[in-house]
Amino acid sequence: MAKINDYIEANKQRFLDELFELLRIPSVSADPKYKDDVFRTADSVKASLVAAGADKAEICQTAGYPIVYAEKIIDAKLPTVLIYGHYDVQPADPLELWTSGPFEPVIKDGKIYARGSCDDKGQMFMHVKAFEYMMKTNSLPCNVKFMIEGEEEIGSNNLGIFVQNNKEKLKADVILVSDTGIIANDIPSITVGLRGLAYVEVEVTGPNRDLHSGLYGGAVPNPINILCEMIAKLKDDNKHITIPGFYDDVEVLSAEERAEMAKAPFSLDEYKKALDLKDVIGEEGYTTNERNSIRPTLDVNGIWGGYQGEGAKTVIASKAYAKISMRLVPYQNSDKTFKQFEKYFLSLAPSSVTVKVTPHHGGEAAVTPSNSIAYKAASRAMETTFGKKPIPVRSGGSIPIVAMFKTELGLDTVLLGFGLDSDAIHSPNEHYGVFNYLKGIETIPYFFQYYAEGSK
Repeated sequence: MAKINDYIEANKQRFLDELFELLRIPSVSADPKYKDDVFRTADSVKASLVAAGADKAEICQTAGYPIVYAEKIIDAKLPTVLIYGHYDVQPADPLELWTSGPFEPVIKDGKIYARGSCDDKGQMFMHVKAFEYMMKTNSLPCNVKFMIEGEEEIGSNNLGIFVQNNKEKLKADVILVSDTGIIANDIPSITVGLRGLAYVEVEVTGPNRDLHSGLYGGAVPNPINILCEMIAKLKDDNKHITIPGFYDDVEVLSAEERAEMAKAPFSLDEYKKALDLKDVIGEEGYTTNERNSIRPTLDVNGIWGGYQGEGAKTVIASKAYAKISMRLVPYQNSDKTFKQFEKYFLSLAPSSVTVKVTPHHGGEAAVTPSNSIAYKAASRAMETTFGKKPIPVRSGGSIPIVAMFKTELGLDTVLLGFGLDSDAIHSPNEHYGVFNYLKGIETIPYFFQYYAEGSK
């Protein structure tokens, strides 16, 4: 398949220009003011799939944002690959920290800077361009279907319903996703494990209005102080989560499995330097890589209340809020975790305040097999293009739909991602290497070739 490199070289600028057009559309699913832009992005994705060679492409409406579906069936007897991705992106805030406009893509130091460049427009669009190459060169070796959604960043609330109602349409042999990463550009890897997620918002209410902190301070409950005290009790001095029953179902890896994980190249000094940290913290008894992949976590993602404007305003706020996420590992259940958290958090509240816990989106952890035909095809494809056999790794991130695909469609997922930990996804100055974008386009056709060969 030497032609792929020639094709990429001849079309490199066009591949970048077309991605830039997609990145310019602010498809922020979390903010209603971008509603029209999200729908516009779905239309753009559909058009790109038609241009690439799909026989059928459609905008599938949901109760929220639409799902773009497309397919190319060359022979019903051949295996089918279902490609999943998402076209929505995270909010760009805080805007003042961006060195260039979040929706004005630019290339600096070989990296594409824009919201969604890595997560997931850039990685999703690799599949469109790889599909285009296979169609242009008449080298597509099996059937392909695309399911690109617009609600991943807000919990994929309508994807499960769509999957349940369209099992025949989505019938396939394996699911291929590029929404993960590699260890480094010279150390390829394939993600074989993902953590689950349980996300909550908490509200603490004290007095019926904001009060003068001089007249009332020291005599009435301060919801912000109390919220901070409650949050502090969610972990002990060893950074162990204190929620009763939280660890009951946690998968415990053997010493042998942990030793195998430790073979992945990792420098703690470089890790700290990249994040400008003097030291790391975490659950006692586990390494940094274990803490962010095979162990569950609890983190405050946002906290607010009271006066936050310029200058001073001496008030005791009526309410305080926080958003809290818990990353889960295999055998933990998000619904069960929601209930455990709510019961414990309410028990921490003094009688002087009222507390409300609202669950948001959640999902289950997933471990994908590394001995399947599809995984071996992905490994061989990466070895072909990187010149090194990829390392199987577990990721600390969550893609809840992977577990859902297994439950609803009975399909395993191959997580063939090309991003880097340093790509700043969900943060200001998100970027994606031009090398990574083009390397993905180069690798994906090899996956199709080797998967088709292995399925015979």
